[in-house]
Amino acid sequence: MSRSKFDLTSRLKKKKWKKRFKLILVLLIGFILTSLVFNVFIRLPINTNHSVDGILVLGGSIRREIYAAQIAPRYEYREVPIIISQGSKPPCIKLIFQREQARMDKVWIEQCAYSTFDNFFFCIPLLQKHGVHKVKVITSQSHLPRAKWLSYIHLGAKGIAVEVDTPREKGVPGNHESDLKTFLDVTRSLMWAVVSQIIPPPCFQVTPLEEVNLTEWYDKGFTCEGQGGLSINNN
Repeated sequence: MSRSKFDLTSRLKKKKWKKRFKLILVLLIGFILTSLVFNVFIRLPINTNHSVDGILVLGGSIRREIYAAQIAPRYEYREVPIIISQGSKPPCIKLIFQREQARMDKVWIEQCAYSTFDNFFFCIPLLQKHGVHKVKVITSQSHLPRAKWLSYIHLGAKGIAVEVDTPREKGVPGNHESDLKTFLDVTRSLMWAVVSQIIPPPCFQVTPLEEVNLTEWYDKGFTCEGQGGLSINNN
């Protein structure tokens, strides 16, 4: 084969791959936009009228977990999955639910998150796994408006409706709001809302509450935050 023919064949192959790449890119963008539009403008309005069928507790204050355990026995929440995102130590959460005589078979502790953004980043795939249409997000009044904005963006992009609940606090929650942090989290949440249509981030640190072994924890030793009338330790 002459050099001119080889160069011509090489150019034709490159053009062919470029066309394929452009086609794949167009199809991918089209899929993302279609999914986002469908979730926001069709699924979300429908799910807004749906009853709460999932509870997400944002870590930062043990009072939120106490509140979740208190409402868990209610008739409307008895079969609702509860996800506690990077909250108190697992044995503390289990003792709270035992004290409130709340069921534990539908409660999961997620320990991948290290920020409010992460709370939604890792927990939305878990909510989707359980087929949640409308989620009650439990946080603190001091954690607003960042938690509210992020919940609307992350969950809304998946067509999941949101109901934010803020129990009364005693003491100072661990979250401290700032306008800059809120702005940065909202900005990256908007970007992730698009990317999340095709990428579900996995979390490999999810523990069913009923599998938390208190005996092992007592042997290791642990203490719990004393707040809202609760004081738990291993002494």
